[in-house]
Amino acid sequence: MAVSNTTTLNDLLPSIVAEALFVASEKSIMRGLVRNYTLAPGQGKTVTVPIYPKVSAAALTEATAPSSTTISTDGATLTVSEVGLLATVSDLAIMSSASNVVSDIGRLMGEAIARKMDTDLLSNFKNFATTVGGASTAATPALIFQAIAKLRSQGYDTANDCAIVLHPNIAYDVASTLTSTFAAPASMIGNDALRNGFMGMLGGVPVYQSSLVETITSAGDYACGVFHKDALGLAMMQDIKIETQRQAGVRGYDIVGSAIYGHGELYDLAGVYALFDSSIES
Repeated sequence: MAVSNTTTLNDLLPSIVAEALFVASEKSIMRGLVRNYTLAPGQGKTVTVPIYPKVSAAALTEATAPSSTTISTDGATLTVSEVGLLATVSDLAIMSSASNVVSDIGRLMGEAIARKMDTDLLSNFKNFATTVGGASTAATPALIFQAIAKLRSQGYDTANDCAIVLHPNIAYDVASTLTSTFAAPASMIGNDALRNGFMGMLGGVPVYQSSLVETITSAGDYACGVFHKDALGLAMMQDIKIETQRQAGVRGYDIVGSAIYGHGELYDLAGVYALFDSSIES
């Protein structure tokens, strides 16, 4: 017996498009952890940040003028350049889509530029002269505390404006040590790491994780960082901007995402390069 079913009547069945799914995108973290500078249009492509040295006071002799101290500044220069991307979407694609294609693509572009900004800032970690760890060294809380101590020895109050940034596979090694039977798992940090993987703060310094941390030489070696805000700078001339432009010839729209910024190291001694080898990568 002939049966009419969803196969024979497929043209009558409506197509339902669910809410768009976006592939996981790394949350931008670095912009708020470094010094930010604004470079207004018409002021060139560079911003120079003067750096004053640390000076020392000395005992004085009564009624005798002290010796004059020469104060010499150093300076770090940040040069801005453009980053961005473009997509062309046809009228037909826009009109026939159940979702707001232009809005979705704009979100993708904004996230892509934010990731690029983080990647650029994270790439500066390997330039710090002060280091801990090594290409064959697994991360441990002790090494993180060593990096914090090196910052404090330079006079930085690590309770303020400092951060630890680790690749997730490196953070695993730190967490696994914190939760081992040899590292007081009943401690507050150990309990938090066991319950939800959150390390929170180590040595009074907040811990951040980013999959954008740079790989060094081979898989599993990551250039992490422990640093004060003064270590790195971000010069912004144009923040993330999404624009559309009609292209009549192709019957569609260009969607352009762009930003103009510069990045770089400001004060070398304000950061520690933490090179670690992940135990869960070959």
